[in-house]
Amino acid sequence: MLLSSESLLQLLQRFIKSSIRIKQIHSVLITNGNLSIPNPSSFEWTTTLFYNTLIRAYLNIHLPKTTLLLFTHMLSNNIPPNAHTFPSIAKAAASSITPALIGKPIYAQALKRGVLADPFIQTSFIHLYAESGYLLCARKVFDEMCEPCNVSCNAMLDGFCKNGDMDSAILFFESMPMKDVYSWTTVINGYVKKECYDNAVQNFKRMIMQRFSDDYLVKPNEATFVSVLSACANSIGVVGLSYGKQIHAYIIKNEDRISAFVGTALIYLYGKTDGFEYAMKVFRTLGNKEVCTWNAIIGTLASNGKEKQALDMFDKMKVEGWRPNEVTFVQVLTACARAELVKSGLQIFNSMLPQFGIVPQMKHYGCVVDLLGRAGFVAEANDFMSRMPFEPDASVLGALLGACKLHGAIDLATEMAKQLYKLQPQQCGQYILLSSIYAEAEKWEHATSLRNVMVDAGFQKSPAYSTVNANVKEHMQTYY
Repeated sequence: MLLSSESLLQLLQRFIKSSIRIKQIHSVLITNGNLSIPNPSSFEWTTTLFYNTLIRAYLNIHLPKTTLLLFTHMLSNNIPPNAHTFPSIAKAAASSITPALIGKPIYAQALKRGVLADPFIQTSFIHLYAESGYLLCARKVFDEMCEPCNVSCNAMLDGFCKNGDMDSAILFFESMPMKDVYSWTTVINGYVKKECYDNAVQNFKRMIMQRFSDDYLVKPNEATFVSVLSACANSIGVVGLSYGKQIHAYIIKNEDRISAFVGTALIYLYGKTDGFEYAMKVFRTLGNKEVCTWNAIIGTLASNGKEKQALDMFDKMKVEGWRPNEVTFVQVLTACARAELVKSGLQIFNSMLPQFGIVPQMKHYGCVVDLLGRAGFVAEANDFMSRMPFEPDASVLGALLGACKLHGAIDLATEMAKQLYKLQPQQCGQYILLSSIYAEAEKWEHATSLRNVMVDAGFQKSPAYSTVNANVKEHMQTYY
C-alpha cells in the first residue's frame, strides 16, 4: 500500500529527530518517486517541502554532508529551493570542513532565487561566513540588511568574538541599539577566550547595571555565569577569588537555585584560587549534579593535595550511579600520579575500556607515563610509551622528560629532548630542562654546549610576569 504525500510528510515531521526512521522514510520517498521531477499531476511545492523537511531532519541528526548532498540532488532534479531551504543549508555548510568554499555557491543560489532579502537567510549567511573566518564577507551581508534585527547583530558580534577580533567586536557592540543577555555573554566569553580576564569581569559588572529602559534590567543567564566565573578562575593572584566571591553572592541573591553547570564553574573557581573549603561546600549543597560536577570536585581534590580523597570521590561517583567519562579518568589518573599510587592508577587505566567502554586517548596515556615516571619507574614509563597505539605527542614526551629530571636519567632525557625538538623545533623549553638536568648531574660541558646551541639558534627565555592587585594600586613584578 502506497502512502500518500500527506502521510509521508506527517511521518517525516513526527520522526524528524530519529536517525533510523528518517533514513527509512527517505528510502520510501525515493522508491515512490516523491523526490523526482514533478509530473503535471503533482504540485511542485510538495516536492520542495519534502526536500526541505528531509534537509532539516538530516541536519537535526548531525549529518551535514547528507544535508548538502540532498541540496545538490534537489537542484539536479530541478526542484526549486525556497526561503525555508537556505537557513538549514547555510548551517550545514558552516559545519563542513571548507565552509567558505561550499558557502559561495549556496549564496549565489539564494541570490538567484531572490530570497536574500529575508533577514533569517541573511543572518544564516553571516553565521556561515563568520564560522569560516571571512569576516569581511559576513560584514558585507550585514551591511546590506535594511533593518538588522538583534539576532543578526548578535550573529555578527559572535563572528568577531569567535575569530578573536575583540577590537572590532567592542566597536560593533557599542554601536548596537539594543544589547540583550546574549550580546553581553558573547563579549564576556570573547574576552575569556582571548585571556583578557579582567575585561570579561568588568563587562559583567557593566551588564548587570545596564538598562534597556527604566524598568528592565539585563539579567545574566547560565552561560553568562559560567563564562565570567571562568574568567575569575584564571585571573592572577587573589583578584580572581575576590571577584568570584562577589559573583557567587550575586547568584545566591538573584537566582532561585544554582544550576549544575554554574555550580561546576564555582567549584572550578574555588579549586583554582585557594578556596578549597568553598569548593567542597558548593559541591555538598548543590542539588543538581552532572558528570562535569563530579569531574570538577575530583580535580579540585587532586590539585589541593588530597589525592586519596579524590579517589574516594571517584568511588562515590560510581556508587551513586554516575558513569565516568574521558575527563573523569584524566582527573583520577592525575590524582594517582601526584600521589604516586602506581597500582591504583594502572588498575583504573586498565578498567577504562572493559568496564566503561572508553578507549584511552593520548591524554590518558600521558597520565600513566607521568604516573610511572614520578614514582621512579622511568624505564617502565619509557616502555609503556613505546607500546602506545600512536606516536607520543609533546605532552607525553614532556612528562617523561620531567621524570628524567626528577630521577637523573640523563641518557633517556637526551633522547626525549631530541624527540621533542622534532615535534616543536621553535620551542626552547626542552633545551632549558635538559640543560638543567646536565647541570644537576654536574655535566657542565654538556650544559654549556647546550646553552651555546640555544644562543646560536636564537632562543631566548621570556620573562614571566606576576600581577599583584592590592586595593586600588596594581604593581607589576618581573622575574626570571
